[in-house]
Amino acid sequence: MRGVLICGGTGSRLKPLTDITNKSLLPIYDKPLILYPLQKLLDADIHHIAVVTSTEHIDQMTSFLGSGERFGCEFSYRVQEKPGGIAQALGIAEDFTQDESICALLGDNVYFDDLAPAIRSFTKGGHVFLKEVPDPERFGIATLRRAQGDTAHVRVESIEEKPKHPKSNLAITGCYLYDARCFDIIRNLKPSARGELEITDISRWYLDHRELTASILEEEWIDAGTFESLFTAASLVRERSWAAQAPRKSPHTSPQSPTNRTAGHVPLPRRKVSPATPDL
Repeated sequence: MRGVLICGGTGSRLKPLTDITNKSLLPIYDKPLILYPLQKLLDADIHHIAVVTSTEHIDQMTSFLGSGERFGCEFSYRVQEKPGGIAQALGIAEDFTQDESICALLGDNVYFDDLAPAIRSFTKGGHVFLKEVPDPERFGIATLRRAQGDTAHVRVESIEEKPKHPKSNLAITGCYLYDARCFDIIRNLKPSARGELEITDISRWYLDHRELTASILEEEWIDAGTFESLFTAASLVRERSWAAQAPRKSPHTSPQSPTNRTAGHVPLPRRKVSPATPDL
């Protein structure tokens, strides 16, 4: 399996910050946002990763990420000349995937669940990750048909894109597992009403062929595309970072001391995550 980090788009909801840089390079606590989805790929032992970004940000991406050596992986870069949708961005990486299955992750999504087991066990079809949300009308929503006794992987029964009257509150998040057929699907997609190739339509093809399954997330998931969600993500990462370091603290050290502030540092992604590294 190969990974694709999709870091395109204009980041219009985060202006003026995104007038300066790609939103995937904005900080979440003590690391750039892109390192959180990258860590999920590394945790799943995916070491060949394509980064798809826009013309104006490709230099920043390559400057920061480099070859991938310091992360224990190998990066390839692809440019999305104009915003044309997530499915279009994924299609740009077709030559990179070499007929392997792919894990496509949006560069502004932060997951606190361990996605690695589902990613590693994927073999065929399509697989999405769902999260219960209080405002399902803002998202693509899935309804499920649960197989008796199987709570980890369930079959998707229907998909609705930002429905006025949602049938469920399970939002489709920004991590997608597809086999190599997804690129044939992309070539036959037609632009939506907003003029883009929608990744929902890729998932719908697998759904129509009864090959779309899902996992339900239990921990927090954040689409960090607004100022509020950036703040929430940073707060959650900080909380978990400090909590993971708590057993190491001296009983004579104040929680607000400089010593403990330093201890809360989260290292850059590594191929193997040490027990002391907070689970992101």
